[in-house]
Amino acid sequence: MQQGSQSPPLFESRLRSLKKIHQGKVRDLYDVDAEHLLIVTTDRLSAFDVVLPDPIPFKGEVLTQISLFWFAKTQHIIANHLAALKVEDVVTDNDERAQLAGRAMVVKKLKALPIEAVVRGYLIGSGYKDYKLHGSICGIALPAGLQMADRLPEPVFTPASKAPAGHHDENIDFSAMVLQVGGEYAADIRRAALELYRFAAEHARARHIIIADTKFEFGVDQAGRLMLIDEALTPDSSRFWPMSSYQAGISPPSFDKQFVRDYLESLHWNKKPPAPHLPPDVLARTSDNYREALRLLTA
Repeated sequence: MQQGSQSPPLFESRLRSLKKIHQGKVRDLYDVDAEHLLIVTTDRLSAFDVVLPDPIPFKGEVLTQISLFWFAKTQHIIANHLAALKVEDVVTDNDERAQLAGRAMVVKKLKALPIEAVVRGYLIGSGYKDYKLHGSICGIALPAGLQMADRLPEPVFTPASKAPAGHHDENIDFSAMVLQVGGEYAADIRRAALELYRFAAEHARARHIIIADTKFEFGVDQAGRLMLIDEALTPDSSRFWPMSSYQAGISPPSFDKQFVRDYLESLHWNKKPPAPHLPPDVLARTSDNYREALRLLTA
């Protein structure tokens, strides 16, 4: 972890020097100038599209450092939204810099496309539910007789439309994606997402991690050039399974927030705000999972 690792968990960033223009489930966005934004990744965690009341120690730093790692390694596949400016170029106050240490990045202002670009290499989650009902995911037929967590013959691209805050994203087929973003962007997004997944999955497998699935977001600049935005291949946007404990037929242990989801599923909670508090052992275990993913992937 970078400097700032001993700071208390950050539930919400508060900068006086820049204007906050958006607060998402995990990230706070600040306006820098006509061409740039500052993204601050907090320690907030959402599950079932609800932000939980307890921050996960070190989570924002882990997500930021993993994203920066993948942005650097995948530029040969597609450009990304990182700007040449550094955080210290746009935030000059020492106290504010300390708040941001290891968890912020300056990015280009782009037009985000309303698509979650999901790639699945294994049959799990909503993909498994669709398969059990239809024998397919997002209209893509799969072989009969697959078990939960089985590896798919080939990774599949299964887009989702981005829902408003508080609602679930909806799986769509490729033709519906074309209607939303156009045929050229749809084809380019599918190509880039599959290439990114294959590249990352090979890297992770060499480090004893299975990337079961992941989702990407894309934006376009004023010239219409497609770029990777938001985050990339983190425990928030992906399912990471340790190879040592993987087996088909069950939901494998993971380095991501599935541990929290499983805990919440054991409660009598209707999955609507307000979310229940997490006990200290769940917070600690989740933090450890995130940091272990960073260590293994980037070592």
